[in-house]
Amino acid sequence: MKNKKLPRVVILGYPNAGKSTLFNRLLGQKKALVHSLPGMTRDLITGVARIDDREFLLVDTGGFTDGRVDPISSAVRAKALEAARSADLLIFLFDSKRPLTAGEEELFLEMKKYGRPLLPVVNKVDTPESEPDLTDYYRLGIKEFITISAEHKLNLEYLQEKIRESLPDRPGEGQTSELTSRPLKIAIVGRINVGKSSLVNRLCGEERLLVSEIPGTTRDSVDTLITRNKKTYCLVDTAGIRKFSGTRDSREKAGIIRARRNIEEADVICLVLDIQEFPTRQDAHIAGLAHKSGKPLLIALNKWDLAERQRVNPREVQEHVFSRLNFVDYAPLVFVSALSGQRVTRILEVAEQVYESASKKVETQVLNRFWEKFSREYPPKTRDGSTLKVKYIVQKGVRPPTFVLFGHSRAPLLPAYEKFLADTFRRQFGFVGTPLRFYLRKS
Repeated sequence: MKNKKLPRVVILGYPNAGKSTLFNRLLGQKKALVHSLPGMTRDLITGVARIDDREFLLVDTGGFTDGRVDPISSAVRAKALEAARSADLLIFLFDSKRPLTAGEEELFLEMKKYGRPLLPVVNKVDTPESEPDLTDYYRLGIKEFITISAEHKLNLEYLQEKIRESLPDRPGEGQTSELTSRPLKIAIVGRINVGKSSLVNRLCGEERLLVSEIPGTTRDSVDTLITRNKKTYCLVDTAGIRKFSGTRDSREKAGIIRARRNIEEADVICLVLDIQEFPTRQDAHIAGLAHKSGKPLLIALNKWDLAERQRVNPREVQEHVFSRLNFVDYAPLVFVSALSGQRVTRILEVAEQVYESASKKVETQVLNRFWEKFSREYPPKTRDGSTLKVKYIVQKGVRPPTFVLFGHSRAPLLPAYEKFLADTFRRQFGFVGTPLRFYLRKS
């Protein structure tokens, strides 16, 4: 079957015009961070949107700016222009609350030269009575502007109709979209500047995300869809997580909150550590968030090329990592280099393995046959040190695998015994890279 890409609809405009709000409205979910301060969106944020029976890839870009030549602003502009050149349909968003600028006029005329369908949209027209004076806009050579309020959902249906009409013809019969199967969602998490965006770029084979030595370049969580061996993955590059007390920028704080939410929403979590400084207290904090979420986990130790030059022993490194992060010692450790590309595709392979492992279910009969022998040799202990009599055990859920022990008491297990039990279950039933949960019920 021939694989056909979804049409790309790209939203462009200057900062604070409401691009991310419109993106979320068209997508039907809060995916892009919306902030009152300009400059929240830096990378390209994508999502699959649907209007009636048509699906398309919606792209939110960073805001263009006038007179700023710093590296980040220049890179944001380059990314947005690159997205525009690859678009099937462009939406140029204006802010009705301020006058049209010379930079916007120049950018809009440049977009017209691309030869793509171009929808000029004037945002923040919050009531039908507040229709702005569009005199300045008509010098752009456009006969019709679409006025909307993305925040208040005014006239969005008309905009959606225009988008639907402007989409290219659908794939022919017998062709399928590249995104018909649900992608495995992998959240790439870690401290600031450990190389998360560089890893995603290496997996994509191109510079999709902004990479800079300046800490905190990634503010929003960015979804990137890639296909490998006919499997689709959604890589979520998150903002670097650190304590709120360590940042004064409210936009960075919003990114940290989103990154924590991404951990809860992911299928698999990939914790990135830096070989030059690991594992730190903050690494342990993020690993704790991952463990608490119950999601499958793998650990990518980045910049391994530096370690190989010094002939570092991988086994010693692994022992060092898990001496500090013993509560996630079930997570596979992958030695990678975003710079050279060394073993980065192993992240995808291991993510598949730990997700399948976390989805495994053990038959009740098999569980209890094992438990009968195991509990005689290692009787379960509760926190007060007493022995717990368990009649039988069942698995009640997956992702994470969850087991219920029915006995004469509901007293919680001794933490050391619970960890021993989890480690034993992993070896016995092949649970790799996933936390296990045990609950007691009185029978």
